[in-house]
Amino acid sequence: MPLSFPRPAVLCKVPAALALTFALAAPLAAEAPAGAYLAARFASANDDYAAAATYYARALAGDSANVMLQESALVAYLGSGDLDRAARLAQEAGARSPSQIAALVQLAAAGKAGDYAAAGALLDDGLRVGPLVEGLARGWIALGRGQMSEAVRHFDALTAEPGLTAFGAYHKALALASVGDFEGADAIFSGEASRVLRSTRRGVLAYAEILSQLERNDDALAVLEAVFGADPDPEATKMIETLRAGGTLPFSIVTDARDGLAETYLTVAGALRGETPDAYTLVYARLGAYLRPDLADAMLLIGAILEEQQQYDLANAAYAQVPRSSPGFPAAETGRAGALIASGNADEGIEVLEALSRAYPRLPGVWMTLGDALRRAERYPEAATAYDRAVTLYGDPETVGWFLYYARGVALERSGEWDRAEADLKKALELSPDHPQVLNYLGYSWVDMGRNLDAALDMIERAVEARPDDGYIVDSLGWALYRLGRYREAAVQMERAVELTPEDPLINDHLGDVFWAVGRKREARFQWMRALSFEPEAEKDARRIRRKLEIGLDAVLAEEGAPPLRAADKQD
Repeated sequence: MPLSFPRPAVLCKVPAALALTFALAAPLAAEAPAGAYLAARFASANDDYAAAATYYARALAGDSANVMLQESALVAYLGSGDLDRAARLAQEAGARSPSQIAALVQLAAAGKAGDYAAAGALLDDGLRVGPLVEGLARGWIALGRGQMSEAVRHFDALTAEPGLTAFGAYHKALALASVGDFEGADAIFSGEASRVLRSTRRGVLAYAEILSQLERNDDALAVLEAVFGADPDPEATKMIETLRAGGTLPFSIVTDARDGLAETYLTVAGALRGETPDAYTLVYARLGAYLRPDLADAMLLIGAILEEQQQYDLANAAYAQVPRSSPGFPAAETGRAGALIASGNADEGIEVLEALSRAYPRLPGVWMTLGDALRRAERYPEAATAYDRAVTLYGDPETVGWFLYYARGVALERSGEWDRAEADLKKALELSPDHPQVLNYLGYSWVDMGRNLDAALDMIERAVEARPDDGYIVDSLGWALYRLGRYREAAVQMERAVELTPEDPLINDHLGDVFWAVGRKREARFQWMRALSFEPEAEKDARRIRRKLEIGLDAVLAEEGAPPLRAADKQD
């Protein structure tokens, strides 16, 4: 699988009542410039935070007291990473209105300044940040003011709330560990809520650090190895190496109240991920990073969200904020490379991955991701070399998994190294016997070479059974039947393939060949013309189609020295 590092995950599902309702579309007031307002809404609908921020600022100039407009502007400012502007607007809005996002920003600003008295006063004065954020924040604010027993009381109160138990318990454990009470933290992590608390990446790392502080390195190592297995990410790898060398892990997940407030926002961001529109998750993640700029998990989450929203420049900026010294740097660079490639800058993205492979030559996931990028760029020999390195570093085929062998097999087949490619595809099939992608690729390759046709047909039929609506796999079945001379059956499957994937040049070309084989020559020429209109990737394929249009398939096969069509199955 490609290199990936788990994002902050959900400790438990957030009850719907706790999800704040933010307004991304403000009602138009008479004073607001209509053009700016409509442009802002259009930009917001397309997740273009930078443009939305510009236009909402103009709209606010005409209607500065509009609460819904303020919230929409704050979402845009936060989404674009303009935290200072968001803080200023939140302070202005907070003085006049009960804006929910403004409240979240005000609380974060007070925490960033280390002014826990002011942060507490904001909540006491009725600042509305939602029950979950308020409960966690009050605990961390009390800790910041040196009131540990008061902090515990707030966390315990949250733990008693239905649906919020895990949140309260997790943050209580972190608070205890941050002041050196590792026994108390261990009691929580190993208690009734242990399964939930240790189901997230950050929870696992925190527990390992707590165990190490208790001089239980073997237990810490067991926890890490049980979760991360044979392919831990760089941060977990560093921890495992320290433990194996007899070192002690420092407790670094949360070191003070400000870190705790940052963790509060990150926790909620993780809980909202996939449950609400990404703009809401982004608000919390941005505020977590605002409070703690070295919180790599927050920046990785921000980058991932922006990349999914196709805001590649903003995603790159987020990934770039993770410093080289951070254990999250390889993940950030991988994300940055992905954003560059997705934005059309494949060469630049590959250069990032190549630099990463030189800096971290022992990380197999880096080599695999580089191989994937090179394969997609059709630089197949280089891709195969990168995959070779990944296979060597992973070692055990069970650890490698089917996909790496499959991907290397594809790269080798495209590089003209069929014997090695066939061995890899067979290995992938051994590791995942019924995977339709592998069945289809190996089966289609055999069909295209005219080898093992009966076995190939069986493989492809199994692939179609698993994925009946995949046009490429159905095309493989049609092509296998065509190569076996079963033209009428092939026509049925190939027409289905075109229905499923109507604009693929190869599938349309194949349908043309099958139509010709059954005597439907006018329809064959139509399909070949359609195939040309969709611009085949390889010029040699386009030349062959044009030649078929000129002299017909029979003559082209004769020119190529290929076996003629089976006349017995042709229609006159």
